Amino acid sequence: MDTLLEVRDLRISFDTYVGEVQAVRGVSFDLKKGETLAIVGESGSGKSVLSKSILRLVPQPSGKIKTGKIWLDGENLLTLPKRKMERIRGAEISMILQDPMTSLNPTMTIGRQIMESLRIHQQFDRRKAAEKAVELLKRVGIPWPEGRMKQYPHQLSGGMRQRVVIAIALACNPKILIADEPTTALDVTIQAQILELLKEIQKQLGMSLIFITHDLGVVAHMADRVAVMYAGKIVEIGKVDEIFYNPKHPYTWGLLASVPDPGSSKDLAAIPGSPPDLLHPPQGDAFALRNEYAMNIDFRMEPPMFPITETHYAATWLLHDNAPPIDPPALSAKRKDQPALQSDTNRERPVAKVPLLQVRNLKKYFHVGNQVIKAVDDLNFEIYKGETFGLVGESGCGKSTTGRMLMRLYDKTEGQVIYDGVEIHGTKTEEWSRRFHRRAQMIFQDPYSSLDPRQTVADIVAEGMDIHGLAKDPEERLKKVYHLLETVGLSRDHAYHYPHEFSGGQRQRIGIARALAVEPEFIIADEPISALDVSIQAQVVNLLKRLQKERELTYLFIAHDLSMVQYISDRIGVMYRGRLVELAHSDELCLNPIHPYTQSLLSAIPLPDPEYERSRKRKFFDAESYMGEKEERTFREVSEEHWALCTEREFERYVAQSREAPVLFPY
Repeated sequence: MDTLLEVRDLRISFDTYVGEVQAVRGVSFDLKKGETLAIVGESGSGKSVLSKSILRLVPQPSGKIKTGKIWLDGENLLTLPKRKMERIRGAEISMILQDPMTSLNPTMTIGRQIMESLRIHQQFDRRKAAEKAVELLKRVGIPWPEGRMKQYPHQLSGGMRQRVVIAIALACNPKILIADEPTTALDVTIQAQILELLKEIQKQLGMSLIFITHDLGVVAHMADRVAVMYAGKIVEIGKVDEIFYNPKHPYTWGLLASVPDPGSSKDLAAIPGSPPDLLHPPQGDAFALRNEYAMNIDFRMEPPMFPITETHYAATWLLHDNAPPIDPPALSAKRKDQPALQSDTNRERPVAKVPLLQVRNLKKYFHVGNQVIKAVDDLNFEIYKGETFGLVGESGCGKSTTGRMLMRLYDKTEGQVIYDGVEIHGTKTEEWSRRFHRRAQMIFQDPYSSLDPRQTVADIVAEGMDIHGLAKDPEERLKKVYHLLETVGLSRDHAYHYPHEFSGGQRQRIGIARALAVEPEFIIADEPISALDVSIQAQVVNLLKRLQKERELTYLFIAHDLSMVQYISDRIGVMYRGRLVELAHSDELCLNPIHPYTQSLLSAIPLPDPEYERSRKRKFFDAESYMGEKEERTFREVSEEHWALCTEREFERYVAQSREAPVLFPY
């Protein structure tokens, strides 16, 4: 394949009030025509800065490209005039940004924002641009596209906003598409659709794709080659099979070991410590302090890129001829070599099923013009003290709306929310509300809009402590802030920074620290790890599980990553269009999903196994046929503690299915 893009010795830094942060430190790589290069690494490793530099979107004057060249079709993008670079953006190189809320204009309708790109770069008239915009919205899986054209970003869910951003990026059929965490906010079924859409368009146009993600399953599904970044440098690069089946860098070993094993409730193998402060990059190998195999030379000299094959390179002294032989840790083998998922009999569940929270016939309707949106429609479930209740489903199914009603952020339309025997909705005193929010906290989905941009991280994290008087003096307050930041993978120095100075994943960690600050008994975690890379996901999930055991916490865990939900949850409820369609213990649900919608969700989970991903087949849910059923569906117990929304005829079929051999999706 011909080389389309060449990056050579790229170095990017940012001037801050405390000094110069070296975000990208000598990165070089090639991008071939038609190939997909995945870039993975922890938040703050320089992935997003690297991608933005290709479009010259590094914010100035604080950001500066110190050295390097970026060649596209024989032209150095770093030296092009501003006007010519503007023509390249969107037309030849397009980008899907990580945060869908801040990358969309809140004052413009969705339709106008998509049409703007078409009219500028392809000179479409208004009618043709509108038709193309509706077509793009349909292709990225947004229902009711004609109506959505007239809506504003705040009227859409996080997943729908991300789909709009993807539609804008694809509008002009670019040569190179840079996708910076493009499916972070999407549920697995829409993610699968988007990934297939990107692959289809890539094949049709011969488009090259730079795919930045923390989801190793997505990397296995999408990538031809993989570059692993750490502390502003590429530490390993190679073909996707080489990285997954024969990794050579200890950091890559750590990333792969952070992925949960299906059916196991053991602690994830999180990478110890946190990434180095790039204000003062360490001497030698930046990963040395977190590397259990580090040698003396790792702390003195930076390793070069050692060739392993013609296409596989890694920067670690372990590959030197004089290095002692090291047996790498046992990592996930190929899917065909793995046993089928077995129920984890060691999983600890609440001994006494004492309801902490009860949801009874809960409804929440929104009025959009002349249309009534039934976001939550007759929801019923209980959460027991000490358990983790997982809630999964597609974007727009009502998961986040449910969580907000349980926190009294939304008023209910009908029904009851009973917390510890007391109905929480209705007129309450200020003192009662203060006590309730001390007992119940929420980790929000959007890590940017939920943080006050005018406050430092220390003040954001300590706000709850200040309200409830949990610190005796400023010294104790700061000590608790430091401890909370370190437990979620940040450093003490981050306490004095502002939200805009952090990546999306780092902002999410700040939100988690804030929720933990008041020592609650019940936490609603709304997509708490969706913006985090796998190593930090492992740290956070292990932390949540440890805190639950130590402090007898209860969680409502809302997410679209079913593999992580299955790992952390005791029971899982699956939502579809505002209702629960299936509810069971987590192992049972993944071993034997009986509802067709649950089966489609599970079959869409990408697994970190390239060979398996190349041959996998998805199970699709026929929503039109399902919704067209005339007989009313009710929630019925198919087997012990396994419930499904079904008709009488479906119930008989599900009961028979539950007695047969387990249907394994996707494990």
